[in-house]
Order: sequence, then C-alpha cells, then structure tokens
Amino acid sequence: MEHSKINMRQLFVLIVLFEHGSAIVIPLGVSAKQDVWIAILLGLALGLLLFLVYQRLFHYYPDQPLTSYVTHIVGKPLGKLLAVLYITYFFYIAARVLRDFGELLLTFAYPETPLFVLNALMAMTVMYSAYKGIEVLARTGELLYTLLQILAVVGFILVIASGLVDLTQLQPVLEEGWNRVWKTVFTETLYVPFGEMIVFTMLFPYTNNPAKVNRAAIAGMVLTGLNLAVIAAINMAVLGPDVASRSSFPLLDTIRRVQVAHFFERLDVFFMIALIIGGFFKISIFFYAGVVGAAHLFGISRHQRIVYPLGMLVLLLSVAIASNYVEHIHEGLKIVTWYLHIPLQIIIPVLLLVIAAIRRRFGSSAK
Repeated sequence: MEHSKINMRQLFVLIVLFEHGSAIVIPLGVSAKQDVWIAILLGLALGLLLFLVYQRLFHYYPDQPLTSYVTHIVGKPLGKLLAVLYITYFFYIAARVLRDFGELLLTFAYPETPLFVLNALMAMTVMYSAYKGIEVLARTGELLYTLLQILAVVGFILVIASGLVDLTQLQPVLEEGWNRVWKTVFTETLYVPFGEMIVFTMLFPYTNNPAKVNRAAIAGMVLTGLNLAVIAAINMAVLGPDVASRSSFPLLDTIRRVQVAHFFERLDVFFMIALIIGGFFKISIFFYAGVVGAAHLFGISRHQRIVYPLGMLVLLLSVAIASNYVEHIHEGLKIVTWYLHIPLQIIIPVLLLVIAAIRRRFGSSAK
C-alpha cells in the first residue's frame, strides 16, 4: 500500500466531488418525472444504510482495502476471485464515466472531434493523478472544492434570477403514487451515486483518523444527496418533466436557457468547468482504486509501475463499450445495474459482513 495519508476534510471533499461526478451530467432518475427529487432522497436514505455495511467491514479490517480483506473473510481462492472481480468493476466504471464526459464534450463543443481524442485528454490527467497518489489527488480536491461551491451558488442565483423556474411543473407530487418513485430508486438512484461508495473501501485505509471516517463520509453523502435533489428539481421546474426525461444532459440544457438582463447568457462554458472537474475526480478515484487493488493482488511494490498500461486499457474500453451514446445509456440502466451494481454493491458486501461477523463472534478466520 501507498504510505500517504489523508485527513477527514480531504475525505469529505473527495466524497462530495466523487458523488457529484457524473450524477449531475447524466439524466439521473428522470423516469420518476416531477418526483425525481423524492427518488434521489430515498436513494440517499437507502445508500446511507448500505454505507453502514461498508463502514462495518472497514471497522473489522481498518488497515486493509476491500481487495485484501476478502481473502481473510472467505479464504484465498474465492477471495482472490472476488478481488479480481472488484478490480475489474472499478476499471469498467471508470471507463463508463470517461465515456459520459467524452460524449458530453462531443455534444457541447467538439462535434467533429473523435471521441478517442477527447477521452485521451481526460485519461492522461487521470493517469497522472493516479501516478502521484491519493494524497496529491486529495489536496487538489481541496483547492477545487471551493471553486465548485462558488460556481454552484452563482449558478443557482442566476437560474432563479432568470425567471426560468416554474414550480408548478413539480406538481402534482406523486401523481402516479409511490410505485414509479420506488422503481426509480431500485433501478437508478440507489446505485448511482450512493452505492458507488463501495469504491471508498479501497481508500479508507489511507485516512489518518479511522474513528472519524463514518462521520466524514455520511456528511459528504448527505450534502451530495441534498444538492442532487435540488439540481434535479430545478431541471424539472425549468425544462418540464417531458423535456427533462428526454434530455441526454438535463443540467446542460437548463444552463443554456439562462438569460439575465440580456447580459448573462450562454453560461454553459462557465459551468462546463464544474462538470469536467467532477468527472475527473470520479474517474480518478475509480481508476486509482483499481490500480492499487491490482498492485496489492499481484504483489507489485509500487503501483506507479502499472498506472499507464492500465490507463490505456481503460481509455480503449471507454470507446469500445458502446457504439453510440444511446446504447451506452441503455447498457448503464438495463445491464450494469442488474449484473454489476446489485451484486457488487449490495449482495456481496452484505454476505461478506455476515460471514465476517460470524467469524469474529466464533473466533475463527479463513486461511
């Protein structure tokens, strides 16, 4: 393991930047229409319960990442298989998020530029950050977090001042009852971004105060959930449920409509900075988790040795996973959710916690 350490403020910042990441770019929870904000808050509530599973596992093994302590819980053969599975999962999600932001840039500013070129530019910065290590990434997050907070406040004020918000478009609340909301929660908002906190099981051992990890992580998740609920509600109030549900990038479409006194307009470039920064941190954390997991699993003393080969693999995967953006989103909602998110974010961690609790209670451990 890398010997760097991060403090609780840095952990909080990384969680906030990570969870905003692609969640503010993709059409998260729009299938719930005007009740999307409820679906996000319910996803947050269930996500916090799920996080307690991850936190308890960390409590049992405070000095080890997920890919290490699985072998202590279920034994080496199955544990190594699960470690490989999680490492692959982290790289795959990193590639998916990289594709999200490549598609965003194609749509927004560079329609004639090859997707590979756009993804390569982001991938190079991600590989460099992973090479430098978690401490450098955390310090960078501290610098950019304040900027993003300022952008968020200014953006909120400008959207309100532009007179675009029509709260009647958020009514009627629960028009079709709770069924549509719960369906959205269990197919979308629970897993992205809250279930993705599974990746932080790889980073918690780098904290300098393990006893306070729980507090910092929950604070970051709650702040993110509230922000995402507000953003989703504003998107619905500005665009309307029908337009928002068909939009590939609802927040971008909302920002493009801002016009204040015929002076403040076309602010999409201004806010694109915030979206790209969030994407950078989400990709970097998934990629870094995969790299350090692979280094530990295969006995590589310095993770820097495998950063660039694995980075190229993620870059190529980001282009190859889907032929177009529609297919990419369909795979994310229909395939990744059922075959990756649910088993790796919920089923396996819960089973690991049950087995670990039983072993600790009866004083045994797998060898």
